[in-house]
Amino acid sequence: MEKKKIILTGDRPTGKLHIGHYVGSLKRRVELQNSGLYDKTFVFIADAQALTDNIDNPEKVRQNVIEVALDYLACGLDPMKSTIFIQSQIPELCELTFYYMDLVTVSRLQRNPTVKTEIQMRNFEASIPVGFFTYPISQAADITAFRATTVPVGEDQEPMIEQTREIVRRFNHIYGETLVEPEILLPDNAACLRLPGTDGKAKMSKSLGNCIYLSDTADEVEKKVKSMYTDPTHIKVSDPGKLEGNTVFTYLDAFCRPEHFERYLPDYPSLDELKAHYTRGGLGDMKVKKFLAAIMQEELTPIRERRKEFEKDIPAIYDMLRKGCEAARETAAATLDDVRCAMKINYFDDEALISEQARRFAEK
Repeated sequence: MEKKKIILTGDRPTGKLHIGHYVGSLKRRVELQNSGLYDKTFVFIADAQALTDNIDNPEKVRQNVIEVALDYLACGLDPMKSTIFIQSQIPELCELTFYYMDLVTVSRLQRNPTVKTEIQMRNFEASIPVGFFTYPISQAADITAFRATTVPVGEDQEPMIEQTREIVRRFNHIYGETLVEPEILLPDNAACLRLPGTDGKAKMSKSLGNCIYLSDTADEVEKKVKSMYTDPTHIKVSDPGKLEGNTVFTYLDAFCRPEHFERYLPDYPSLDELKAHYTRGGLGDMKVKKFLAAIMQEELTPIRERRKEFEKDIPAIYDMLRKGCEAARETAAATLDDVRCAMKINYFDDEALISEQARRFAEK
């Protein structure tokens, strides 16, 4: 029988989702959901994982669960095609994490590049919460609980997926073929791998105030694009400009399509021509920013409008999440049963064990 193709992916609810999330994975998820190539799609809101570094601020996580759910629906995730659920409502994930902990060494976790980077970012070097330190193991539980074959994420998550694969291989080696080894699916547009903040910094983050959110108003998008970091040496229009590290051109690489020139900038036939003019001089930053702003509004306006419609019935969103959690829990429970059976800790389900022990003691 052919193995089912299953997608699992998710986001931490520490704020509204921004265009980095959108180009990095969310837009692709919607395409994959609608492609008909996958048997199941699971998308989860990783609130338990968000608490590992927000344990003293549960209200922040709680409030953002609904924000992320609204962003998901606004972008086109469909609860009729994808199971959308909340991580903390699936207790089976905690049990799987606990068992997987025995398969990973502390030194291996310390070597995980994603964990190292995240620890530095949060200044956790002196006192790392154990839950945060072990979140690659928790992520392995999330992925394997749903037998995911495909995990669409940004390249920064590659070490995490590799750690999951190691856990799966070790488990299957010790206990027999039980878990499914996932494959990573990276964005196919290189610019989408890691979209920088509007200030040119490598990462978009709420704390840096350098995000364009999917729910931003048209005016907010306009303002943020106009204030974007470009080439600081490109002072006069006649000056040659640099493309490297120029956020506006990085965003154009991620969002611009050939038809946008016809619509918003008919003076140029292509992005290559626009870049060539900028690098030789004679093209002002504001003209390029206006072009980018028009493209961003085209992309974000329908998302914003759909979100406003979903906001009109919040109880219905919670009901959708509750049903998603019920469906997800059923799948995770079946995987946990298989894991417990493989690990020989399914004492009360194993009639052969009970009969054998009864016979052994009767013969004494």
